Amino acid sequence: MANDRKNDVAVKPDSSKLTPEAELRSCIQRLGPKDQKIIRSVRAAVRKRFPTAHELAYDYSSHVVIAYSSTDRGIDAILTIAGRADGVRVYFMHGPQLPDPKGLLLGTGKQTSFVNVEAASQLAHPDVEALIAAAVASSTVPLPSKGKGGLTIKLTAAKKRSQPKPTK
Repeated sequence: MANDRKNDVAVKPDSSKLTPEAELRSCIQRLGPKDQKIIRSVRAAVRKRFPTAHELAYDYSSHVVIAYSSTDRGIDAILTIAGRADGVRVYFMHGPQLPDPKGLLLGTGKQTSFVNVEAASQLAHPDVEALIAAAVASSTVPLPSKGKGGLTIKLTAAKKRSQPKPTK
């Protein structure tokens, strides 16, 4: 009977025990194959551009957001990658205030604007690079000059509501 495995039950890994990197990979896997590839390559390019930034990942039911911040607070983010059902976007904090002579920024929000991304190579285009440089310059808290930023999985409001409240 020791070799009889037909009664074994597959156990899903407990997401609370996953590393932040594994948790983020799991979130990204919910996207379509094309968008998975794009978000991974854009993430690698942004990580290379901002090695000291805190990488803050948010898992929403319909999309995944990765913010690059000088602190552990999303509000201090310089830019954000969003993987959504309709594609991958790079959002710029203070986007409406950034100089955008080519009219690349989309969105009508007061706080952020975005560009649609089809490939990580778009980030190296001089016009997009100028937007990134302007976003860095307008950041309220400068990026650390040394060190390596880590990845933190942040709880979304929906996940916070679903957690049990601590007892006193």
